[in-house]
Amino acid sequence: MLAKLLKVPRDSMTSLIQQIARKASVTFKNCGSANGDNEVFLGNQGELSNLLNEIRAADLKITPRKIKSSSKSQSHSPPVTYMHICETEDFSMGVFLLKPGASIPLHDHPGMNGLLKVLYGKVRIRCLDKLDNPPGAESEIQFNPPLLPNQKEALRRSIQRSIGEYTEESSPCILTPLKDNLHQIDAVDGPAAFLDVLAPPYDPDDGRDCHYYKVLQTVSGQQEQEDVWLLKIPQPDNFWCGGEPYPGPVVSF
Repeated sequence: MLAKLLKVPRDSMTSLIQQIARKASVTFKNCGSANGDNEVFLGNQGELSNLLNEIRAADLKITPRKIKSSSKSQSHSPPVTYMHICETEDFSMGVFLLKPGASIPLHDHPGMNGLLKVLYGKVRIRCLDKLDNPPGAESEIQFNPPLLPNQKEALRRSIQRSIGEYTEESSPCILTPLKDNLHQIDAVDGPAAFLDVLAPPYDPDDGRDCHYYKVLQTVSGQQEQEDVWLLKIPQPDNFWCGGEPYPGPVVSF
């Protein structure tokens, strides 16, 4: 009888981040770069999103960063750092920490699914989708400033889907290979941190490299249906990501 009274359900003995990792593994197992629109996948993704909705910074032993006065050492430190939690062939998971005013520039996730859950602070996320370039469309549009001849190959037509602000009380932001796949993330009103799940992980050797973009201005300044033109660019000079140790519960398989 005493043994039954003292018996603890398995999930209550397992850290929440371990439960998230296991659910991510089930969700994205053999998913590859598929868009994931079948009922089984969507069911698993919904359960994963619900688990992520419960996670808080304290569960990962992370505390909000204090805003430090500017100094030479601070000015040369990375605006964004990353805590690696785990990675398998199906997904990767870690925490991004943004300093006040920091931004992760507009970038893509080729053939990847993802979920982003804010742990503290506030971030503004701008999401876009790539569209097919109509033949010759770029030659009919005047850009300001004008494009160089070698830049036309790096043009991408896209549509802006949303701009929203997220806090720890917000549901996860979800991206798929076709929807909300490009996004820019800005820290708002102070430092911020978010848990990031990507599936499958970035892998340049398998066609999943991260590309950066900037939004081009047209001479008219107007776009039908919020269509925008993007130019693929190198990683911006003012953005780089450092690393720091992850202090939270160990995740294992």
